[in-house]
Amino acid sequence: MRYRSSIALTALAASLAVSPAADAKTRHHHHHAVAATADKAPAEGLTASEQLALAQQQLSQMQAQLNALQAKIDGQASTQTASASQVAAATQLASAASAKADTALASVAAVKTAEAKTDKSVSAMAWAGNTSVNGRVFFNESNLHVQSNGVNSTVNGTGFNIKRMYLGVDHKFSDVYSATLLMDVSNVIGETANANFVTPAANIATGAISSQALVGKGLYIKNAFLQAKFSPALAIRAGAAPLPWIPYIEGIYGYRHIENTLVDRTNFGSTADWGVHVLGDLADGHISYQVSAIDGAGFRNVKVTKNIDFEGRVSAQYDGFFAAVGGYSGKRGNAVAGTFTPNTATRFNAALGFKNKQFTLGGEYFGAHNWNNVATVVQDSSIGYSVFGNYNLNPQWSVFGKYEWVKPNHLTNPADADHYFNVGVQWEPVKIVDLALVYKREATDNGSIATTNGTIGGGVNGTYDEVGIFGQIKF
Repeated sequence: MRYRSSIALTALAASLAVSPAADAKTRHHHHHAVAATADKAPAEGLTASEQLALAQQQLSQMQAQLNALQAKIDGQASTQTASASQVAAATQLASAASAKADTALASVAAVKTAEAKTDKSVSAMAWAGNTSVNGRVFFNESNLHVQSNGVNSTVNGTGFNIKRMYLGVDHKFSDVYSATLLMDVSNVIGETANANFVTPAANIATGAISSQALVGKGLYIKNAFLQAKFSPALAIRAGAAPLPWIPYIEGIYGYRHIENTLVDRTNFGSTADWGVHVLGDLADGHISYQVSAIDGAGFRNVKVTKNIDFEGRVSAQYDGFFAAVGGYSGKRGNAVAGTFTPNTATRFNAALGFKNKQFTLGGEYFGAHNWNNVATVVQDSSIGYSVFGNYNLNPQWSVFGKYEWVKPNHLTNPADADHYFNVGVQWEPVKIVDLALVYKREATDNGSIATTNGTIGGGVNGTYDEVGIFGQIKF
């Protein structure tokens, strides 16, 4: 703007020399016009973008006025001579305009700097706004009484336990892409949730330490996947993600903090695994599906195998009624170099029931073949079913229960059977806390079964009784 001021100074001097009276009026008009425009500094209370636009507008107006003044007096400059007083007045006017222009430019620079800082703050807030943290803790204070062939177990007694703790982070990059990380901390005292810690002991021949010594094994990555959701009907996940069947049943059952669902409790399936997962909802959510191509060893054991396992589900729901079928086929992570795997593990699943805000009544069935016999020449099969339900007395209180029956070795030990049930009443004092008074009972006939509560039974029979307060904290 300073070169504009110099041009205006010369032109004004020439103009004022010709007609003092007329040019005094001209000087008065342009002085106030330029000064009024320059005095309009960016207004307080406006946003950074609005202040920037206002300052730029004022600069444009000042430049136009100086250009007009120069054009007017250029025509008179060749025939008129300015007096000293007129030159001084023009010089003062031009200097004032130049100073105001410099102030406006400084204001524009300040606004740009503030706007850049604001953009960074907005970007940081957007990242935080698209990120959520969640968690869940399963805990209980209960009394155990376990027997095998009529002999009391060493785990009998009363104690407090945290059987599960989840901590997760979800981030949404866009409407299509997102990421999920879920850490899983399970009971670290031993192989099962109710087994007391065993003092580490080295194998005399190999020097290997017993697995109970590996306390850190209780911390796992349960979910770690990237998702591309192209529409409600198609989403693709890559990584460790929930599998099609068990999480679906858990969502209907609603009391996972009390006990695992049928397939999970009896170790005939996993909740998550590493691989590629395709899922979606069709017909306005009335139909859903998921297909997973996975390692087969579960989320706690990442393996590179010669075969890919598959698990899938198709489910439907309408006006409270639900139905689903699913299945599994693969080597369950056993197809590695040097391992003989003559059999393929398969599993069929089905579910049916009704669920609304007042009550739930449902059933689940599974039939498995060679689930635990992939690496043996012996073949076996397993079957089981579950019936579960709950009734909500009011928004805070509910009663619930379920019964399960399983034949874990239907071919190799057809007389072996497992019976399990639980009943209880639950109170929800606040939305993030559930507390329940629960009684559990499990009994085996003519054999044993490995469950999430430990191995129940023996050569003849076994019993498992537990009563206590079970609960969860969720956020």
